[in-house]
Amino acid sequence: MAQEYAYITGGASGLGKAVAIQLASKGIKSFIADRNTAGAEATAQEIGGDYATVDVTLWESQVAGFKKAVELFGRVDYVFAIAGVGQNDWMPRTQANGDFEKPDLSVTEINFHGMLMTVSLAVQQFRRQVVNAHGFRGKVIVAGSVCGVYPSPGLSIYAASKHAVTGLVRSWGLELPAEEITLNCLIPSVMRTNISSPDFYDALESEGLLTPLHGAVDACEQLLGSNPVSGECFEIGPDYDNGQGTTHPNFATFTDEKHRLVFDRLAVRGASKLGAGKSIATADFKF
Repeated sequence: MAQEYAYITGGASGLGKAVAIQLASKGIKSFIADRNTAGAEATAQEIGGDYATVDVTLWESQVAGFKKAVELFGRVDYVFAIAGVGQNDWMPRTQANGDFEKPDLSVTEINFHGMLMTVSLAVQQFRRQVVNAHGFRGKVIVAGSVCGVYPSPGLSIYAASKHAVTGLVRSWGLELPAEEITLNCLIPSVMRTNISSPDFYDALESEGLLTPLHGAVDACEQLLGSNPVSGECFEIGPDYDNGQGTTHPNFATFTDEKHRLVFDRLAVRGASKLGAGKSIATADFKF
């Protein structure tokens, strides 16, 4: 089997680092992209890979990091868009002088716009590559969240960013297999990463409410190689090790046949705008 290569954003710590370590154990060489230079270097040294300092909110930074990986490896088989942040105080307080203040949208800039840029780089590169031994040009796995599926009061802007991630994967992920490319999403519940505080994680763990990090790593491993799945979201919860394993959220289905037909027409209209050159119908996809 030919050597395989991966590119990981957010690989300096948390889930990204855990994925990099697991990939290394499978003989897959990884390139770590993270704004935390010291952490990225440490992960790269641990796995025998390479790294670059990358700010995922900046296109130029993402391109520079990705190009370095492509130049080093020659090709990229897997891209893991994992870089992300948690909720912030995004909504300005009412100004006493009656003026208006711009909201802080940095969460969406990192979690969604940054992810979009990483995925765009991946797909552009995959389209240039021949299929590998598994029959794919490449695979993308992105980090979502259960907050991108369920209502999350108190985490509004974070939830919005993750709902956007889920929507992209469930839509574009159904189109990409025609190009020998897959796109899937991890939607874990709360895991011990750098997004929140150790005290919060300890409290959840004491109640049996903390999701094991290795559950998300296992889901990544299942999507490697010849697995043809695309457009799917894999939920990992606190009972992962208690027999629950990985599950799929119960997303809404079409209300009736006419509703499905509306989406058929929207799919065809969308394809025509993109110059896809062929019709796309929801009947072609498994919802």
